Amino acid sequence: QVQLAESGGGSVQAGGSLTLSCKASGDRISRFCVGWFRQRPGKEREGVAVISTGGGASNIADSVKGRFTISQDNAENTVSLQMNSLKTEDTAIYYCAADNDPGRCLAARHWVPGTLLTYWGQGTQVTVSS
Repeated sequence: QVQLAESGGGSVQAGGSLTLSCKASGDRISRFCVGWFRQRPGKEREGVAVISTGGGASNIADSVKGRFTISQDNAENTVSLQMNSLKTEDTAIYYCAADNDPGRCLAARHWVPGTLLTYWGQGTQVTVSS
C-alpha cells in the first residue's frame, strides 16, 4: 500500500512562491494518478491540480491556473506543486492524494463532484500573508 508524505509548506508573503512535494513510499508513484487538494479556513476541500497516472496529462483548477503547476519526478517518486504569485486566499492545508483506479483518476482530472481518491497524506499548512 502506498503512503504519501507532503512537505514544503510554510509561511510566505503575498506574491511569493512555495513548492510542495508529495513523496510516495511503498510503491512507485508512476502507478498512480496524484492530486493536490486544499482546505481553506471555513471552506470545503477543493481540488487544485491533478496529474494522470504516469504523468502524461494534468489539469489545474481555474482558481490557480497560470500560477500553480504540477509535475512528477519518477526517479524521486515525487509529485510537486509549484505555487507562484501566491495570494492570501491560497492560505489552506494542502493535501496530496493518489489512486490507481482509472475511473476515479479520470473523474478527478475532470473535477467530477464527489470523487474521492483512495490514498491521502497528512497535509501541510500554507499561510500567505499580506
